[in-house]
Amino acid sequence: MTQATQSSPATTGRTVSWWPLVALGLAQFVMVLDQSAMNVSISALVDDFDTTVTTIQAVITFYCLVMAMFMLTGGKLGDILGRRRTFVIGLVVYAVGSALTAVAPTVTVLALGWSVLEGIGAAMVMPALVALIAGNFEGASRKVAYAVIGGIAGAGIAVGPILGGWATTEYSWRIIFLGEVLLVGVILAMTPRVVDAPRPEPVPSLDWVGTVLSASGLGLVVLGVLQSSTWGVIRPNDSPVTVFGLALTPFVVGLGGVLLWSFTVWQRHREAGGRDPLVHLGLLQIPSLRAGLAGLFSQNLILMGIFFTVPLYLQLVIGLDALETGIRMLPVSIAMFLASAAGSRLSGRFDVRSIVRAGLLVTMVAILLLLGTVAPELDNSGFAWSMAVLGVGMGLIASQLGNVVQSSVDTSGRGEAGGLQYTGQQLGSSLGVALLGAVVLAGLTSAFVSTIADDERISDEVSAQVGVAVGSGLDFVPSDEIRTAAQDAGLDEATAQALVDDYESAQLLSLKVGLAVAFLLALGSLPFIRQLPHGETAAPAPASGAGPPEADRDLTQ
Repeated sequence: MTQATQSSPATTGRTVSWWPLVALGLAQFVMVLDQSAMNVSISALVDDFDTTVTTIQAVITFYCLVMAMFMLTGGKLGDILGRRRTFVIGLVVYAVGSALTAVAPTVTVLALGWSVLEGIGAAMVMPALVALIAGNFEGASRKVAYAVIGGIAGAGIAVGPILGGWATTEYSWRIIFLGEVLLVGVILAMTPRVVDAPRPEPVPSLDWVGTVLSASGLGLVVLGVLQSSTWGVIRPNDSPVTVFGLALTPFVVGLGGVLLWSFTVWQRHREAGGRDPLVHLGLLQIPSLRAGLAGLFSQNLILMGIFFTVPLYLQLVIGLDALETGIRMLPVSIAMFLASAAGSRLSGRFDVRSIVRAGLLVTMVAILLLLGTVAPELDNSGFAWSMAVLGVGMGLIASQLGNVVQSSVDTSGRGEAGGLQYTGQQLGSSLGVALLGAVVLAGLTSAFVSTIADDERISDEVSAQVGVAVGSGLDFVPSDEIRTAAQDAGLDEATAQALVDDYESAQLLSLKVGLAVAFLLALGSLPFIRQLPHGETAAPAPASGAGPPEADRDLTQ
């Protein structure tokens, strides 16, 4: 790839206009809003579509997954069509998906509008968005712009619960998607203020084989993780088929891994033949870029996993409605936004690695605090402080990594870097929901069966019957439904109450296990950020991985 020659307002010496940041910030907010707003509406979605928590978990995961599957393709389309044109097309596709979701009569239509169309639209918008920021701002103003975008992303993820809770409780969850259609209209009206970012010359072609290999590989990996609580991890549970007596899960994940390996081989083959790959793998040889991607993956893995787990506790254990759930999660919104803004200022005094590491350590403290609040009765003050601390940790991380990724490459590599950036983020989000959801649901079944087996109030016959009934997996439901099921089965009141007590105990234990896994994920991510910029930062490398760097050294401004 060669360096593009088109200039932007940021490089012509003219006064910086912040209007493009308003339009791009609104787009960032819309892209993450329903991803978090729907987490507090899980109960309403289950009721409206007469389905299960597991099904809604799959829809949420599929939305993140579709984005992850096609982010690299979306980034490449920006190189081919132009970043602003791809941005606009993606917004239109996203709006169509939002409108379809708002009127969805079935779960299938919900998944088509929300997971598929919105996911594809977002996969076009988000890589173009980061490239447009780089094209409209430079130096210190670019660093501020990325910090603002990181803060808005965090605020959207965190504000979503209270907006979704209000809409769901007072009106309907469908209002959120109608609102998104209106916001997209506002963004489109403001788009002429956004100057198109430079494109590589000559214009590359799209690698269709690479698109299929990367999308299917990522899809199978996440599908295997998502279904592990139902199919079983190794030992078959409710696996549709068994292979050598084992569950389907490891084979699905393994096939996904093989396809991703094949993708890397194919990319090297295209580069060796002088053809445009979907992504230049040389980008991943840039230490700061690689560390930035690892940080973004970890951040979203932890945050979205917690954002799926916490509403289960607040709604299905404590019994709060969607609005009350959103209010309880408001501290993370405020803290995340403030910490993101503070992180931009702190970068002038501390290096990126120290700030991100501090963010991860604060996040680990927050998870431990959350573990202490998971109890039959909600400790309002303790929970609020825990969520605020979580917001501080996540905000510090979000304030740094977008600029790290984009400043690691020159102008010609920013489309591909944006695709990698959001692939990492959305892969983290989809795996976070899938992994922690699978841990919680599998833990719920295991803990419930184990608890009733040890409960002297429950006969061996009833214990065996319950074990068979929940052998294929237990859904996360209000404990009243367990009482109703026990009474419908003709059990006496004492036995029914014992089952309810054991189920509530299993709920709390499974939620704690899920949060403990989130803590371990945060701990395990610390080594992967060691190559973040520390002290004097090297200049960005070209997208092709060869030749002299031609971009400004943004991280040291």
